[in-house]
Amino acid sequence: MSGYCDIAPGHAWHGPYHDTEYGFPTDDESALFERLVLEINQAGLSWLTILRKRAGFVAAFEGFDVERVANYGAKDRERLLSDAGIIRNRLKVDAAIHNAQCILAMRDSHGGFFNWLNAQQEHNKLNKDAWVKLFKKTFKFTGGEITGEFLMSTGYLPGAHRDSCPVFARIEKARPAWMQA
Repeated sequence: MSGYCDIAPGHAWHGPYHDTEYGFPTDDESALFERLVLEINQAGLSWLTILRKRAGFVAAFEGFDVERVANYGAKDRERLLSDAGIIRNRLKVDAAIHNAQCILAMRDSHGGFFNWLNAQQEHNKLNKDAWVKLFKKTFKFTGGEITGEFLMSTGYLPGAHRDSCPVFARIEKARPAWMQA
């Protein structure tokens, strides 16, 4: 995504995300869940819209606490659908809750979302198409673009930064999963 390396640096919203998060690996379950929810909500909208609403998402989804979101019921759904601080789309809200339930189950099966992702990377040596197939089977509202961006943004697929981007050298030092595959 070399174009992002051209427009993001110095931008009030894109800059901090580009420089400190995009493409960097993380083992933090809440951060991984947040990134998945944000990517899902970006569908049909600009990334700038999502970045501007990010604080609203963090508040609405209680810091992306997987356990809390997994246990959301009808009242929580209605609260989210009336919250102007986020994207009020029933399919996207339902996907966030369902996906939190899937991630919660991964704690039992793999020790968590991060371990599940790593197990797929290590044992299956997945390319983007295989990842997309797996995500569609596992989660809701995860097509090719959403899955690809999520995996690039968290270091499981290459392409977040061009090699000549100054951030790329910092990502290399962080040894994302795609560099270890």
